[in-house]
Amino acid sequence: MPTYNKLVRDRIPEIIEATGKAFTTRILSEEEYLIELKKKSFEELEEYHDAETREEVIEELADLMEIVHAFGNSHNASLDEIEAKRREKAEKRGGFDKRIFLNEVAD
Repeated sequence: MPTYNKLVRDRIPEIIEATGKAFTTRILSEEEYLIELKKKSFEELEEYHDAETREEVIEELADLMEIVHAFGNSHNASLDEIEAKRREKAEKRGGFDKRIFLNEVAD
């Protein structure tokens, strides 16, 4: 039996169960959940990094958005609140649309 030891989406157990396979799960504490969610965010970001087609990119961006939703819920922050902060920062510091790459700054 393969061992995964990772955070999975809520419906994964029922999907596995439908295949007739045996599995074990447990519910994480809040502290464990945040640790595992952070690990999952790196996993999903790496999958985005490795995506080659537009379809794969969209799939991985959707997974990253799900992670952002989960982080927001974990910190009692709504997506509206997160989006407002994003807009505020974009207004003050800009976004990344101009593709500016900073080489160095002299002292």
